[in-house]
Amino acid sequence: MKAIPFNSVYSDISEYKGKSMECEGEFQLVLESIALSFGKVEALNDVSIKVRKGQIFSIIGPNGAGKTCVLNCINRFNRVDKGTIFFEGDELTRLSSHKIAELGIARTFQGTELFHGLTVLDNIKLGAHVRLKTGVLSALVYLGKAHGEEMRLREEVEEEIIDLLEIEAIRKKVVGTLPYGFQKRVELGRALAMKPKLLLLDEPMAGMNLEETEDMARFILDVNEEWGTTIVLIEHDMGVVMDISDSVCVLDFGLKIAEGLPRQIREDPKVVSAYLGEEEASYSRLGA
Repeated sequence: MKAIPFNSVYSDISEYKGKSMECEGEFQLVLESIALSFGKVEALNDVSIKVRKGQIFSIIGPNGAGKTCVLNCINRFNRVDKGTIFFEGDELTRLSSHKIAELGIARTFQGTELFHGLTVLDNIKLGAHVRLKTGVLSALVYLGKAHGEEMRLREEVEEEIIDLLEIEAIRKKVVGTLPYGFQKRVELGRALAMKPKLLLLDEPMAGMNLEETEDMARFILDVNEEWGTTIVLIEHDMGVVMDISDSVCVLDFGLKIAEGLPRQIREDPKVVSAYLGEEEASYSRLGA
């Protein structure tokens, strides 16, 4: 059987990564036999995943495979029917979503869930609210400690995040007036403002052209390498996935059918069948 033709146009990205794809280290995120159902529909069935600290761990699969459900279970947007999820020793299935965020888990979404009437800078600063120490009353007065914390946050965002994402020129623009590709950068910036230990990215390149996709892949690599942030990535662009991932997990109809290094995944018969279907996979065996 032939490998899936995940031909990459991002060869410069894989060279840019500059580290072994066989990432070693302790497991930071552990999902053990999780299951999730909506009525009689099994979205996830006995899925187990282990992500090492510092990895870029990608989850791929056809539409409806359950990829986003995995992230929703980690965030506690969906409650698992069974199984456990641990992050650095804390069991997430017992925590609320805001407590999970406080542990250092940030998230982006398939669509741009931004405040379109606010500026780029204000949208990004909102992501840091879990780290701020100012109380409600002092924030309303906005003097002394509250003002000082706000100024430090603004400086931090402009120096670390806006520069990283190359959006200095648009930092004061209203988000709703920006092209889609820049809105996706802003959403990533808001997640980064949390200073996350674990970053969950749900199709960050969806709807982007080639140049925008290359930029986003480069930003993800920068965050992983320079910040040391562990990344769980859902993405349909297989060229990007195969180039930047340390490990890849494949879901199909709520089941995990494969996991391994990118080069192993692209040649796995079960993965080929899931993407091409049995008839096309059989045709592929004939050498056509």
